[in-house]
Amino acid sequence: MHTVVLTKGVPDFREGKVSFDEDGHLERGKTPTVMNPNDKHALRAALQTRVRNGGHVSLMSMGPPGYQEVLQEGMRDVYADDLYLLSDREMGAADTWATAMTVATGIQNLETEPDIAFAGFKTADGETGHTGPQTAYCLGWPMVTHVVSLDIDEEAGRLRAKRLVDGDVSEIETVDTPLPCFVVADPEFEPTYRKAAHRLEHKDLREETQERAERYEELVTVWDHEDLNLDPDYIGLDGSPTIVAGVDPIPKAPSEREATVVDGDDAAAMEPVLDELTPFAGGD
Repeated sequence: MHTVVLTKGVPDFREGKVSFDEDGHLERGKTPTVMNPNDKHALRAALQTRVRNGGHVSLMSMGPPGYQEVLQEGMRDVYADDLYLLSDREMGAADTWATAMTVATGIQNLETEPDIAFAGFKTADGETGHTGPQTAYCLGWPMVTHVVSLDIDEEAGRLRAKRLVDGDVSEIETVDTPLPCFVVADPEFEPTYRKAAHRLEHKDLREETQERAERYEELVTVWDHEDLNLDPDYIGLDGSPTIVAGVDPIPKAPSEREATVVDGDDAAAMEPVLDELTPFAGGD
């Protein structure tokens, strides 16, 4: 079983130092970066697959050289065996379509074809939810979205999953699809390890991977557009049909705020606080 997990670095909005160029494109190399939070769900789904079905896990991202640290973070979560970074200036300022074509080509260049590709359902910066489905389209693989649980029948070469219908937690359907396939994990996904052997494997993998993550740079393969035989006219900014009309800066929260300290045991002091909050408690 070979799985690949896609992850992405997103601006660390907590820092308030998001940088854009004059054309409105995010300057990722100048912006503090963290792993996209929604990718954590894909990592959990891939880890369950690794623990319960064994095999090999690859972690892949596209972005500037600093994204190697994002891969290191993901490696610790999914216990990846190897890391791939698709990176050069020709890939910069890509929209979701140009990103999907690049990532799909990266997947096709892996030594062995993955059985499953996992992705989060959207990113914290663009929030389009397009890259995963577009990558699946480029690969020509069946795709299952909003997955909340899954099982794999390796002998039959099929995946069986439960998914939310239109993202509605009150309605769940079960689907079955052949491998290879593309899985978009939902935030409601919860891994299950029913057997003691699975829990022991989880523990062993964690201990092994934490040590390897300290030397993650030895495990990173960096591919540029020439390595992937990609035409610069069809990737990055030149290959992106999306046009950014404008960008509104994200204001940084004030470092100091005025606050009034009220003693909860002081009934007279609490009275105006309750008067102000009571309408909200009633739904007004």
